[in-house]
Amino acid sequence: MNFKTVIGLEIHVQLFTKSKIFCNCSTAFGSEPNIQTCPVCLGLPGTLPVLNEESLNLALKVAVALNCEIAEKIKFDRKNYFYPDLPKGYQISQFDMPLAKNGELYIISSTDKSLKKVGITRTHLEEDAGKLLHKEGNYSLVDFNRTGVPLLEIVTEPDINSPEEAYDFLSRLKSILKYLEVSDCNMEEGSLRCDANISVQPEDSDKKGVKSEIKNMNSFKGVRDALQYESDRQIKQIKKGDRVVQETRLWDETEKVTMPMRSKEEAHDYRYFPEPDLVYFEISKDKIDEIKSVMPELPDKRKKRFIEKFNIPEYDAAILTSERSIADFFDACALKINDYKLISNWIMGQLMEILNEKKIKLSELAISIEHFVELLKMVSGNKINSSIAKDVFTEMVESKKSPGRIVEEKGLAQISNEDELQSIVENVVKSNQKSVDDYKSGRKNALMYLVGQVMRETKGKANPKIVNEMLRGVLEK
Repeated sequence: MNFKTVIGLEIHVQLFTKSKIFCNCSTAFGSEPNIQTCPVCLGLPGTLPVLNEESLNLALKVAVALNCEIAEKIKFDRKNYFYPDLPKGYQISQFDMPLAKNGELYIISSTDKSLKKVGITRTHLEEDAGKLLHKEGNYSLVDFNRTGVPLLEIVTEPDINSPEEAYDFLSRLKSILKYLEVSDCNMEEGSLRCDANISVQPEDSDKKGVKSEIKNMNSFKGVRDALQYESDRQIKQIKKGDRVVQETRLWDETEKVTMPMRSKEEAHDYRYFPEPDLVYFEISKDKIDEIKSVMPELPDKRKKRFIEKFNIPEYDAAILTSERSIADFFDACALKINDYKLISNWIMGQLMEILNEKKIKLSELAISIEHFVELLKMVSGNKINSSIAKDVFTEMVESKKSPGRIVEEKGLAQISNEDELQSIVENVVKSNQKSVDDYKSGRKNALMYLVGQVMRETKGKANPKIVNEMLRGVLEK
C-alpha cells in the first residue's frame, strides 16, 4: 500500500521593529535578561497597550507579497492559557478577524517538478511570549525580554506533500521576507520559527489521517528531517495495525527522532475574547496602495527578468536572486559592463566564496561596485588573466585598493605581446622534449603541460590563449 503525506506549516516571523508591538521596549537580541520590560508588556494592572504602526505596515507587506485578501477591519483578541513565560496569563493575538487570508505561494512539486500552489490560510499579528531557560536540577529561569515582541503568524493549507516541498516552501518564504526587509529570519535567535502538522493516508483514500504537531525544529534542514522521520514513523504504525495518536511531538536534533510531548486528543480551549483595551482597526485602500508603492521586485519576478534580459542560465538566476543584496549587486554591475555571464560567474564564484569563508554579509565586505566592475573589465579586456584576477580580488578585499593600482604596483599586467613571449615559448619547447614528442604522437593533453610551463616562467602573466596559439604554431611546423 502506498501512502500520501499531508503537511501544513505554522510559521512565526519576528518583525523587524525597534520596539515591541504594544509598548516602547526594545526588541534588541542578546541583552541581559529581564531588562527590556515595562508594566505594559508584563501586563501589570492599569496599563494599556498601543499598537506599533510599523509592525502593522511590515505585516501588510507580507500579506501583499503572498497575494492575500487583506481585511478591511481587524481586531485583537486575548488567547488565554497559563505558562510560566506568559506573564499576563494571556497572549494578545488575532482570532476570528485576522489581518489577511486566502493567499498563495508557489513551490516546485516533488512529484513532477512543476509549479505547485500552496495556499495561505491566514496571516495574523500577535505578541511573543518570554523564554524559559532550563537549568540542571529541578528549576528553570524565565527571561521576559522577548515578551511582547511583534510576531506575524503565517498558516498554510495542508497542500504540502513531502518534506522536500516543506523545505522549498520555507526557503522561498524566507527569501521573500528578506527581500521585503521585514525580518532578519535568524532561526538561531528565534526570529523565524516553524511548527508542522503532518499526517499520512492511503494514496487511494480521501479519508484524512491522524495528525501530529512537530515542534522544536531549529533549521530548515531540521524541519525536513523531522517531517521525514515522522512520516516514516506513522506509516510503520499503520502497517503494524497500530493506531496513530493525535499529539504534539518534539524533534530531537541529536537523536534524529520525534518524541511525544503532550496528547492533543481534544482541542485546547483558549477562551478567546476581544481584547478590551484595543479598538478595532480599519485598513483603508489608501494604506494598501501605499504599501504596494514601496514593494520591491520579488525573487521569482526578478529571476524571470534576469533570465530574459541578461540571457543567463536559470541556475545562475536562481542563485543571484536568492538574496536581495546579491541581486542588487548584479543589477548595479550590469549597468556598467554588458558581459553578464562574466558578472554572474564572478559573483557566484569569488564573491560568494569569500562571503562564505568570512561568514559575512555583502554589506560588510569592503569592496565597491566600481572596483569590482573595473576588475571584470580588466579580465574581459585581456589586461590580466583569470588566475591573476583572483589574486587581485583577494588583495582588493584585504587592502581596499583598486584593481588597477594593485596590478600596477605588483607588475601583474598580462603579457600578450608575441615578441615578449617568443623566446620563452621556444625555451620551453627545447627544455621539454618528451612532452613535445607526446604531442606529436597524438597525445594532445601534452600541450596543456607546455602551456603550464610558459605560465610558470611568466609568473602567470602570459595570455593563455596566445600561448596556446604560439605553441601550436611551433609544434605543428
